[in-house]
Amino acid sequence: MSRLFLFLPLVFFVVMALYFGLGLREDPSEIPSQLIDRELPEFDLPPIEGFETGLSNADLAGQVSLLNVFGSWCPPCAIEHPMLMQISRSGVVPVYGVDWKDPPGAGTAWLERNGNPYRRVGDDPDGRLAIDLGITGAPETFIVDRDGRVRYRHVGIITEEVWDGTLRPLVEHLQAEEGA
Repeated sequence: MSRLFLFLPLVFFVVMALYFGLGLREDPSEIPSQLIDRELPEFDLPPIEGFETGLSNADLAGQVSLLNVFGSWCPPCAIEHPMLMQISRSGVVPVYGVDWKDPPGAGTAWLERNGNPYRRVGDDPDGRLAIDLGITGAPETFIVDRDGRVRYRHVGIITEEVWDGTLRPLVEHLQAEEGA
């Protein structure tokens, strides 16, 4: 019986090593979303200061869209911004923006300084839509299909590799489904 107790730490170590070893196979940058294949939460955001129109679900209806959550206070958003400008100029997919937790006028000043890739921008100063979307930080981007369902969630900066390898192929696939 006492020999069994000698092997107990070894058994415990092997079990823990297997548990953590399997965990290393997961991609820590992928954060699962409860919204995948579900409808985008209902929203109707006011415009950011200086803009005439805000953003609502109706603006995304009937087309594959990118919905990007950003903030002027967000350093990674500034890194991502040139790529969003490139995507917007390409015309592959319309890009919509949610200005998250910015003080009045900050989002407008930021877009005037850096360029505006968005067809429409909604103001989410208290973060209510961000909570409904399950935002963990900015930037985050959602691909929404023509039926208003979230088909993909990207957490972090959209790089050229992410655009060419993941987002663009999915957008084109969803657009092809529309034409079929």
